[in-house]
Amino acid sequence: MKKDIFINQTHKETRIAIHEDDVLVELYVEKPENIRIVGNIYKGVVENVLPGMQAAFVDIGIGANAFLPFSEVDGESFLLDQEDDDDDNKRSKPNKGRSRGRDRRGHSGRPASPKLRTGQEILVQVIKEPYMGKGARVTTNISLPGRFLVLVPSADYVGISRKIYNNYERRRLRKSCHEMKPEGFGLIARTVTEGKDDETLGADLNNLMDSYKRMEKAVKGKPGPALVYKDMETVSSLIRDLFTNDVQRVVTDNKGMYKQLNSYLKGAAPQLLNRLDHYKKKLPLFDAYNVQKGIDISMSRNVRLKSGASIVIEQTEALVSIDVNSGKFIGRKDHEANAVKINLEAARAIAQQLRLRDLGGLIVIDFIDMSRDDNKKKVYYELRRELRKDRAKVAVSYISDFGLLEMTRQRIRLSLLLSATEECPVCKGRGRIMSKAAVATQIEGWFRRFHSKKREFRLQLIVNPELAKFLRSGRKSVVRSIQWQHFIKVELVEDESKNMDEFRVVSKKQGKDITDDY
Repeated sequence: MKKDIFINQTHKETRIAIHEDDVLVELYVEKPENIRIVGNIYKGVVENVLPGMQAAFVDIGIGANAFLPFSEVDGESFLLDQEDDDDDNKRSKPNKGRSRGRDRRGHSGRPASPKLRTGQEILVQVIKEPYMGKGARVTTNISLPGRFLVLVPSADYVGISRKIYNNYERRRLRKSCHEMKPEGFGLIARTVTEGKDDETLGADLNNLMDSYKRMEKAVKGKPGPALVYKDMETVSSLIRDLFTNDVQRVVTDNKGMYKQLNSYLKGAAPQLLNRLDHYKKKLPLFDAYNVQKGIDISMSRNVRLKSGASIVIEQTEALVSIDVNSGKFIGRKDHEANAVKINLEAARAIAQQLRLRDLGGLIVIDFIDMSRDDNKKKVYYELRRELRKDRAKVAVSYISDFGLLEMTRQRIRLSLLLSATEECPVCKGRGRIMSKAAVATQIEGWFRRFHSKKREFRLQLIVNPELAKFLRSGRKSVVRSIQWQHFIKVELVEDESKNMDEFRVVSKKQGKDITDDY
């Protein structure tokens, strides 16, 4: 598979696009006012402990309080200000040898409700970005990622990436990590450690230990809430995590970014330096490599498929709904065969769009109805096969009798729609505005209320030119009807700055806007 990374940086935002076989599969957008905080470690202060919700809320000093589920609380090493109680010796000690893969819901000998109290200082790491007014999701399972290794404080184990399949290499890395692992720490070997010698891994571990010591110093020197460890920015973290041997090239159009990445690779992966390019041509980078076309598609709710069929993606706060439509597809076979063909193509497109748009949470897909179970299985397994390319965790259920497939996808950061767009100030995110007839009814209601309370006969009605045209049209126009019914002289004023569903009324006698008074 051919894999490329393109980085476009402007004064207002940075965009990182990932191509696989010349197809856009991932897009990251970072703005100065919306800096990535996943991976950051904070010295927080517990605001509320809610056993009924099996969670606590922690003030980390940014926006809404962070959400800490009890399932993300491990041992007592996270407590920064434990009180000296008489039962100190009776407290259960954290199981430092516990694998992070075990159940953290009270089945490993840990009490279901951790010892948290309001006002307590606690060390937490962000695992999910704030989302639609909700605070970030945090964990007490602290880890510091490096280029090759991940350092896990207050643990005592060695983990090897599941994507390293060679058993000899896994044994070699496990032995090396055990020998160099500091006491009281865990180590995880990342996928890119495959084939790396001990000297390279040791240098990465030394950098991680230096970062940990700086974090410890910040924890002791700063009162909570405070940021004590900042993970890399989006670009650097993506290069760290994704710039592996299967990446053909990384291209950036910004000289400063090129120097930054060049400096990072010299220390972390010098063998990859020849794959880093600085784009200098006049044609925009994303146009030159056909990235912009993929972005335009990802911004649309309707995605056309090659067969003529389409998928319609609707994102709401509760869930994401995806509808599969046959569209212009005209098959030559029976309905069942046509449905299977469209659904298989749609399954591949849906997996790609979920990854590209970074849609998370509950997702419901309405496939075209199929009557045979073996055909439903074909579509189900095709979707699962395509989802394996996704780095996010997914869970997929079987297609129901109604032709619906329910699935969940891990939500870590804002979806592309929320990070690259803003809410419409006119429709407030609904996607539709009030019809002209409905606005006319509102206007008539306003004049009726005004006439019942006030005796004033000269008013100005200010509206958008299109709405003004509608109010004048017809044998019995709205303006004429209002004037005859209430004996009021209405001067209709056109104002292009007004929204289609907005109107203002000005009193000529008082010389002021009186719209909100009635």
